[in-house]
Amino acid sequence: MFRTQQHFSFWYLLLLMTLLALFPACGPDSGSVPKKITVATDATLVPMSFMNDQNQIDGFDRALMEAIAKETGLELEMVNVEWTGLLGGLTTGKYDAAISSITILEERQKKMGFSAPYLKSGLAIVVRKETGGVATMEDLLNKNMVVGAQRGTTAYFFLKDHPAIRSMGYESYGHAVQDLIKGELDAVLGESTGTLYYKNKDKPVFEKIKMVGEILTNEYYGIAVRKDNPALLKALNKALKTLLANGTVERLHQQWDLGQAAVIPSPGEAPPAG
Repeated sequence: MFRTQQHFSFWYLLLLMTLLALFPACGPDSGSVPKKITVATDATLVPMSFMNDQNQIDGFDRALMEAIAKETGLELEMVNVEWTGLLGGLTTGKYDAAISSITILEERQKKMGFSAPYLKSGLAIVVRKETGGVATMEDLLNKNMVVGAQRGTTAYFFLKDHPAIRSMGYESYGHAVQDLIKGELDAVLGESTGTLYYKNKDKPVFEKIKMVGEILTNEYYGIAVRKDNPALLKALNKALKTLLANGTVERLHQQWDLGQAAVIPSPGEAPPAG
């Protein structure tokens, strides 16, 4: 009886150890690279990410993801998601990754992984064409101006860090620009790439607004990835390194006419820590 129980315990322990060894390879945090990845984007900003005339996602971000998918051998599915649900959907596992001019921030890095930066941009002030004497945040404050920004973006957080400036939140950058033109706002704060939409697609609006002053921040855009898949992040970074080195990202930058609104980071350039 005692020897039989010992024998049973030995094989039970061996089976348990085998199962424990195999379990991580089957779990959601195994870090395996899926054959197909679902990538979310907020397709509301030409030329970065937008819906084209065929009601398909288009723009620099999609072109970059297609180049990455080709480099890695991954099948790509892109879905259009409103900005307010973009990062939350990523962290809850709805999507494998997200690309939508997402600034790499320390706070965001606590909840998700980020690829190496593929573009560097920053915030800029936009006013009506006839507005003069505005070039800095101090000007906005001194003139008691009302400034709009898209909720959940770095522009919105930037204004919250300057509570003395009167501000309004919007669901989209475009809605803020429309209110600016109607006179309900005095200025709009947003990514410097924001005005490219109007330059390329809506000349009548572009002729009514202007970007003033210098770009206020240095923001690095990265592809956001779920924390539980470091292998996918590694694959994306490897592909990005190749595409940056062989001139593909530069070609896409020229193709989508990004100009100085967004520039390609130097090799090894990364967001400052903290």
